[in-house]
This record gives sequence, C-alpha cells and structure tokens, in this order.
Amino acid sequence: MSASDKVRQFARAEWGQMAYDVRDRLWARGLRAIPLTLWSCVGILCLQLVQHAQGPSDWVDRLGGIYCTLPWWKALLRTPLSLFIPDPTLPIWGLVIQVVVVFGIAETTLGARRTLAIALYTTLAGTTFARYSYWVGPDGFLGLPVAELIGRDTGPSAAVVALGVYVACRYHAWWTAAAVAMSMVIEVLALANLAGYEHLTAIIAVLLLFAVETWWARRRRRTDSSGDGPSGAGGDDHADLVR
Repeated sequence: MSASDKVRQFARAEWGQMAYDVRDRLWARGLRAIPLTLWSCVGILCLQLVQHAQGPSDWVDRLGGIYCTLPWWKALLRTPLSLFIPDPTLPIWGLVIQVVVVFGIAETTLGARRTLAIALYTTLAGTTFARYSYWVGPDGFLGLPVAELIGRDTGPSAAVVALGVYVACRYHAWWTAAAVAMSMVIEVLALANLAGYEHLTAIIAVLLLFAVETWWARRRRRTDSSGDGPSGAGGDDHADLVR
C-alpha cells in the first residue's frame, strides 16, 4: 500500500462518517442547516465594527465584557454576548473562518441548541478558571500574574476548541481530538497565558461532559437490554451519542 493510500485510508477512518453527515445535512437543507453559525459570524463582524467605533464601543464592553473581578451574576448575564465579542487586537477573518468551520460542523452534526449549549458551557468553564487563578494569586497552583487576568476576557476561541474536540470524540476521531488537546498543551508550555489555560480548561470540561454522556448512554442501554427500562430508549440514546 502506497503512502497516499494510507493517508486516504486514515482520513476516511478518521473523518469519513463526519464528512458524510455534514454533506448530507447541507445538501438537504443548504444554509438553513447552519443558522447559528451564520448569525454568529454576522454578530462577530458587527460587534467588531461597533467596538472600533468611537461612541458605541463602551456599550459593547458594558453588555458583554467579562472580567474576573466582576460579580458572578453580572458575568453570567454578559456571557452569551461575550461569546461573540472578538479580541480587537487579533485578525477578525481568522476567527470568522474558525467559527464557520467548527461551528458549522458542530451545528450540522449536533444541532444548533446543543452546539450553543456546549459553547456557553465551555466559555463559562474558562471564565471560572480565570476567577480561580485570580483568587489563588500568582504564587498559587496555576496562578497567573495579575496583569494577565485583569483584561477583558471575551471571544469564541475556547468554544471553538472545545466543540472541535467534542465532535471528534463523538465520531471516534481520537487522533484529531488528541492532536487538538496536545496543541493546547504545547501552547501553554510555550507561553503560559490566560487564553491557553482557558482553552485547556474548556477541553477538560467538554471531555468530562462527553464521558458522563457516554456513561449514561451505556447505562441506559444495559438497563433496557435487561428489560428494566422502556424498550428501545437506551439504544437510541447510545446511537445518538457514540457513532
């Protein structure tokens, strides 16, 4: 077997089923299959324009700016909008491409509601780490310098990383999931900053979620096969979770 054949075989085993599912969904519904992805991109572009304007930029920060010194209730209220506020110092088009690819794949395979729920969940996980690091101080375990923590903490990067790992795990694309996780570890080892730690926190959070869902689906399947539960419910859950 030639090297190209091995590469094709690996790609088919790793991403084949996911690619088929994404293609079929897009073929059947077109852009209607990814409304969350499209509106997310529109929101990111609009918020980028607004936060660079002289007058309204303060409103972006007031409505969606997350800081580790904010009260929890205020941070929770701001989280949905903060997910789509880009870092004004980073190139916007690279971020939009990431959202189109990762959110698009997630939305066509998981659905819009689950995609958004996981994005918010992992974003909150990253916010929680920032608060922990600020609380323990620079000398504590995984503590970062205060200068790293007091800036605005917004954007979809942690959600993008976590969704990529979650979808890879659902399709048993273990090499892909491991590669994404390892790249985040290398990022932290090379440059220990808040963004890198939040990405790792988001990955850990989504792996815990996947592990719990997998355990629950298998438990339901065992219960149903023993005749103690509703017929067929566990099998459907398992098929939906682990392909």
